Amino acid sequence: MPENTVTVPLAPMTPDAVMDVFDHLRAVSVEDTEFAGELAVAEPRMPELIVDIVERIVVPVTAVGERVPEPCDESFALDALGNVFVTTLRTWATAGPDTAEPLARTALHLIAQLLVEDHEDQADVLEHLNSVALHQALQAHPAPATR
Repeated sequence: MPENTVTVPLAPMTPDAVMDVFDHLRAVSVEDTEFAGELAVAEPRMPELIVDIVERIVVPVTAVGERVPEPCDESFALDALGNVFVTTLRTWATAGPDTAEPLARTALHLIAQLLVEDHEDQADVLEHLNSVALHQALQAHPAPATR
């Protein structure tokens, strides 16, 4: 069993990618399959983008790192499960654009199970995740200066 797991920082998403994936997640969450389908057709990388968002949720929660001052077997098991989950979704995403909706449903289920508290609404949590991801994307990809 590894003594220390190193997590490679995730490459920042572009603001457009963040907006596309969260629009898709919201459409799937309200069962607007027509709009979700249009978004998936417009952005053929949608399955990959959904997995990127899921990875940004799973890795910080499961990775062994500085947040675990004294790692134990359970810490490494959680880290391994997080990696297996994300790897499985990445493999699923390679099947093509038709996987966007089931991947979105999986992401929404993960969000509901891990992040939505009893007093919260999933839409509010999605909006918060969207805001954080968009803020990070804008910091990494600032808009070009206008004259």
